[in-house]
Amino acid sequence: MLLAGCSSSRAAEPVANPTPATPSASPIEAGRLRAALLPAPEGMRVVHGPETGAFGSLESTKKGLAAARQVRLARPECAGAAQLDAGEPALANAPAAVVAYASAKGSITQALVAMPSPVFPPPLPAQCADYTADVEGTRVTYGTRELAMPKQGDESRAYLTTAVGGGQNAQVGSVVIRRGGVILSLLVVGRKVKSGGLFELAQVADRQLARITR
Repeated sequence: MLLAGCSSSRAAEPVANPTPATPSASPIEAGRLRAALLPAPEGMRVVHGPETGAFGSLESTKKGLAAARQVRLARPECAGAAQLDAGEPALANAPAAVVAYASAKGSITQALVAMPSPVFPPPLPAQCADYTADVEGTRVTYGTRELAMPKQGDESRAYLTTAVGGGQNAQVGSVVIRRGGVILSLLVVGRKVKSGGLFELAQVADRQLARITR
């Protein structure tokens, strides 16, 4: 649970009040989103999903929200920052697909959400770059920096978060991409996450998404 307080660690709970763009056509159905999910990377196994349905009804979304409620943040406004708000009714009802893979070295979680209109989460607020949280009685310190990732899709952003606490440390590489009316969220968790590998994975994921959004 070291990463439970990290805003970048909840794939199915990607931010509040994203800035709306121009209206889009009808959202892509969940079945088509599932077809665009990444296949299992070499050496990794499926640990969740693929799961499809309304974003707010997915088990992964519910578990993410439940875990967040157990964490006490020094800066509550940072909970879910730079992600999509699963509690917002329009997003809760949006078609989505989620899958998670893991190995002894870490995990990869991907979520695709067909938005009611093209939106992109705002950047991480400055005050959320560094903060602390109480995670099951352990004080955890989080530090996040934005990465200079080559642009993917219509809009994209990437972050690297380091979590330290209870004698443990971990990193989360997070990527958010908008292509048309679909938001793609990627979370890579491990002891050490390399930006180059994160960017390559994002590129592959965006190519998969392009197949269903052209």
